[in-house]
Amino acid sequence: MEFILGSENQAKKRAVVRIIERCLENSSVSSVSVSSGVSAQPMSEEETRQGAINRSVAVANDTYGIGLEGGVHMIADTMYLCNWGALTTPEGKTYTAAGAQIPLPEELADEIRSGRELGDAVDDYFKKRNVRMSEGAMGMLTAQLVPRDALFEHIMQLLIGQLLYSLSRQS
Repeated sequence: MEFILGSENQAKKRAVVRIIERCLENSSVSSVSVSSGVSAQPMSEEETRQGAINRSVAVANDTYGIGLEGGVHMIADTMYLCNWGALTTPEGKTYTAAGAQIPLPEELADEIRSGRELGDAVDDYFKKRNVRMSEGAMGMLTAQLVPRDALFEHIMQLLIGQLLYSLSRQS
């Protein structure tokens, strides 16, 4: 099976490669940068999910397309991190799954409300560079217990699990 990830983000690539190698023998993974088709900073579960779907559909031609998207959403007065994944088959069937969520510190939420992207705000907040390519906001806010690639690995397990279940039902 051939998989293409619709992103060049290193944390996302690590997650996809680890799960595909672990779960599907004789499979290959490549990646290409594609637009999510949503805001640079998705501000709802729906928009974040749609971004993941758009990425997976964009790369799924004769292969399995994967889209992974991070965003934020509000519950009452609290802004939460959210992450979504989508896997689209060559036949056009799309599976989706979401990951763990945690609240953002109010200082970060204020930055995002003022129009900044989460990745840029997190870099400044933690005085680091390119956090989105490594531990991500989730990793930083969980003392590295749940880095971004581990979060996306869990989403990939959910996606591949749905695919394998579907394939087992066809035989």
